Amino acid sequence: MRNKIRIAYNPCFHLPLLAWMVIGGILLLTFNKEVLFASINTHYSVPADYVMYYITWMGQPEVIIPTLIFLLLLIPSIRSGWFFLSAIVCNITPLGIQQLLKRYFHHPRPLNYFHWTEHKAAWIHYLPQWPELLRNSFPSGHSQGAFSFFCFLSLLLPARYRWWGIVFFLCALMVCYSRMYLAAHFFADVYTGSLIGGITTTLLFSVMEMFKPVKKIKKIIV
Repeated sequence: MRNKIRIAYNPCFHLPLLAWMVIGGILLLTFNKEVLFASINTHYSVPADYVMYYITWMGQPEVIIPTLIFLLLLIPSIRSGWFFLSAIVCNITPLGIQQLLKRYFHHPRPLNYFHWTEHKAAWIHYLPQWPELLRNSFPSGHSQGAFSFFCFLSLLLPARYRWWGIVFFLCALMVCYSRMYLAAHFFADVYTGSLIGGITTTLLFSVMEMFKPVKKIKKIIV
């Protein structure tokens, strides 16, 4: 018999996500995009330049896809067609939504918005080795990818390892931070991308659980 649908939930990930939704919404309503961007981008250091460049990779397909494949091969309990299909649905669908919105809005990136190419924004912290992105800022693909990926992982955790959800949430949030630090996105971009990733993945995982195979327990006759 097919399982009844219920909303998948890891309190260690979803409670911080809820707090982020509220706090992020308040920040958007309180400050303009220029102030929010500058508050992150203009506070930098040499070690942070190095760390943020690599943290942002956690939101890229080049990291997410191999990690999911590695987990599929490494952990026998999730080595199934259900895991493979769920990983695709929960990570690719939010990506498609994000890409449609990105191409619909065509918002300029910070470097373009502040006329970086005309040298009118010398205050922006930017290094030559960072990708110079100018178009399709909203929403952030890295933020969506990170939140989809880490939300999916948090929902796979057994009960005794659920506390790792907070670690996964912080990793996803750091990707959002890195996108502003690297002058790639505004706050609204990373905030919206994170919500697309976290909420959509949660709902899709909930649907996929309806089709999760039920393990049969062998009865022992004494």
